[in-house]
Amino acid sequence: MTLWTAVLLASILCVALKAVGYLVPARVLEAPRPARIADLLTVALLSALVVVQALAVGAAVVVDARLPAVAVAAVLLWARAPFLVVVAAAAVTAALLRLWGWAA
Repeated sequence: MTLWTAVLLASILCVALKAVGYLVPARVLEAPRPARIADLLTVALLSALVVVQALAVGAAVVVDARLPAVAVAAVLLWARAPFLVVVAAAAVTAALLRLWGWAA
């Protein structure tokens, strides 16, 4: 299978999945359980993305300046700091750790 064949098959699968979504009755999607699952699934997927981006370099797990920066961001978000402050503090944390040679 070539790359273009895989891309075309994935595209067709995505369109088919979207079409099936329109066939699901609204009462099924408005029930409390599917709504709760959708909310929790979103949080789980975003959390997994953050962890992968913070700890992975290729196929290896690497602990470097990104991990403390994410921890600082998490604490500031928990404290309900403004988003720009969170981003700036995380960037400064990573930059200082890299400056001091803690992790590349």
